[in-house]
Amino acid sequence: MEALSLLPINTLTNNHISLTASSNYASLYSSLQLNPSFTARTLTLRKSVVRVQAESEDYELKQMRDMAAARKRWEALIRDGKVKVLTPREAGYAVQLSGKPLLDVRPSNERNKAWVRASTWIPIFDVDNKLDFGTVPRKVTNFVMGGWWSGMPTLSYDSQFLTKVAEKFPKDTELIVACQKGLRSLAACELLYNAGYKNLFWVQGGFEAAEEEACFPI
Repeated sequence: MEALSLLPINTLTNNHISLTASSNYASLYSSLQLNPSFTARTLTLRKSVVRVQAESEDYELKQMRDMAAARKRWEALIRDGKVKVLTPREAGYAVQLSGKPLLDVRPSNERNKAWVRASTWIPIFDVDNKLDFGTVPRKVTNFVMGGWWSGMPTLSYDSQFLTKVAEKFPKDTELIVACQKGLRSLAACELLYNAGYKNLFWVQGGFEAAEEEACFPI
């Protein structure tokens, strides 16, 4: 009599488990598809994701428009002679030989890397550690261009900036303003000029350019 060929027990067990699992998953998927509450929750979640994406895109577009508008205003300040331009070397001479005050508007994370002697530090933007999903886009676009150069960490505008400057310098002061690369200091010059400071000097290229030429004592 021919012997019956039996499959190994392990094979039977594995096949049974595989079939059972497939059946269970199919059953679960079918029940979820037919469950109105699951479908409604899925649709709500999808709508929420789409809405957040749309809001983020709107903020990005607003940021780009604000960036372009700010650049035009700053160019006009310099073109009209309302803010005078100094090279890093000229600024270094003015500070060291003429004793003109130097206002450092860099955020703390940049200033901590290199402190410039004889400068007064009042950041126009500073590190904001209070991050949450709903407000990050607003913080990035806060005060026209608050997140332009921030990347991470996020920077937020210090609403007390003008008050702090006024406590240190009268409005007739010949004030040299600098930041790391020159953009935030332009924003500071605009604010200061509109607040009544008429003797402003902007360091072109900022401390980064000055460091290359060793213009300021660090």
